[in-house]
Amino acid sequence: MAEQYFSAEPTSKDVRRTLNVTLQGREVPVETSNGVFSGSRLDLGTSVLLREVPEPPSSGAFLDLGCGWGPVALSLAFAAPAADVWAVDVNERALELTVENAKRNGCGNVHATRTDESGVPAAAQPAVCETMPDGLLFDVIWSNPPIRIGKEALHTLLMAWLPRLKPDGGVAYLVVQKNLGADSLVPWLAGELGEGYEVSKYHSAKGYRVIEVVRNN
Repeated sequence: MAEQYFSAEPTSKDVRRTLNVTLQGREVPVETSNGVFSGSRLDLGTSVLLREVPEPPSSGAFLDLGCGWGPVALSLAFAAPAADVWAVDVNERALELTVENAKRNGCGNVHATRTDESGVPAAAQPAVCETMPDGLLFDVIWSNPPIRIGKEALHTLLMAWLPRLKPDGGVAYLVVQKNLGADSLVPWLAGELGEGYEVSKYHSAKGYRVIEVVRNN
C-alpha cells in the first residue's frame, strides 16, 4: 500500500522537485517531495478553494489546516503580509517543505506547527516548527482538510480547530469533494458547533463544495 500523506514521519525517499505554481495571481517556485499531499502538482480542490474564497483581512491570525507543502499558507501570506499565518499538519516533511517554501518566497509571516493524530498541537516539535501560543484564536481558517483520514478522525480534527475561530466574525472556508461527503458535512458541522455559528455551502465548482463557517459570538 502506498504511504499515506498523513503519516507523521514519512518513510518514502525524500526526493525534492521544484514546481512553478500560480498563487494569488503570481507565479512562484515551490519545492515538493514524496510522502506529502499532492506532491506533484497543485491539487484541484486547493485550486478551487484559492480561486473562490474572498480576500482575507489585511491583518490578524490565520490558519492553514492540513498545510501539505504550503500552497494555502503561502496564498494567505501573499494576500496579507501583516498577518500571522499558522500552517499545521501531522506530517513533518510537509511542515519542512512549507517552511522552506515560505522562506524561498519571502513570506516571513508563516509559522509551522505539527499536530498529533487528534489535531492538537504536538508537544514535541521538529526543529523547523514554532510553538503556537496557547488559546490562540483565528480570524481566518482556510483548509483543504484530509478527508481520507476517515470520517471520525476528520470530525475530531475539525472540532479541534473550528471552535478556535474568533467570536464576532471569525470565518473558515473548507473545500471538500461532493462525492466524499461535502453535503452531509454541512449539517453535521452546524449541529456540532451549535448556536453562534453559521454553516453553509459557499460555492460549488468542478465536483467540489466550498463550505463557509462563520462564528458570530
